[in-house]
Amino acid sequence: MGFERHVEIRGEQDRMDIALLKTLNLTKFFYSLKALDDVNVEAKRNNLTLIMGPNGGGKTTFINTVTGFLKPDSGRVYFENQDITGKQPHEIYDMGIVRTFQIPQPLKNLTVLENLMMAVENPGENILNSLKGSWLKKEEELAEKAFHILEFLKIDHLWNLESYKLSGGQLKLLEVGRALMKNAKLLVMDEPVAGVNPALAHSILEKLVQLKKMDVTLLIVEHRLDIALKYVDYIYVMAEGRVIAQGREEEVLNNPEVVEAYLGVTR
Repeated sequence: MGFERHVEIRGEQDRMDIALLKTLNLTKFFYSLKALDDVNVEAKRNNLTLIMGPNGGGKTTFINTVTGFLKPDSGRVYFENQDITGKQPHEIYDMGIVRTFQIPQPLKNLTVLENLMMAVENPGENILNSLKGSWLKKEEELAEKAFHILEFLKIDHLWNLESYKLSGGQLKLLEVGRALMKNAKLLVMDEPVAGVNPALAHSILEKLVQLKKMDVTLLIVEHRLDIALKYVDYIYVMAEGRVIAQGREEEVLNNPEVVEAYLGVTR
């Protein structure tokens, strides 16, 4: 497909072990409340990493800080071994980190296709280019790429529908499509299947798994563990602003501290 980046992977297992994103002792205060407490998280390249935990655990604060919407009080954020701590959201976006929100935020009166094409800069926005007409070929290429993405996401039949008419699940897919238009290297998603019916939730997560083969790394926050856990490669559990457990599904779910954080009981 037109949006796929075909890359030669040398030593696939070694590549899988490389952290695309890494935080070191990330700390954030809201007045006297320590919302992030020395958080160390890695999102390994071409993996789907899940951050889970009870409400108020600091999960959304963490991804807001990583993506530049909040500034950390201490600690560092590294992306592709480059220190991006404190950069503005648009700078982080241009580097290839694209985030989605728990409540999708499309341009509601634009069509699905127009929403995808707005995700990237069009040379026609430059006055000189617009006068020369040199932007037409580029716009055709963007439209072709957008249709490939819509076909991949199986929402191409909605291409001319205004986005406010989409269902919640379709809006989640639209946000994924906008990230693919930007050639996201790291896709950070806040509850990608929240409020979505189970069948479509599984479909969304299956698409995310397919993206790993296209050199997209994923970091998601999700509460619907009954659906999400089977798709993830690695898990971090956050509670009270700190990481209390990490690992694969079985070792995390059997961790007494995780059980206590969710149920308020020890075992």
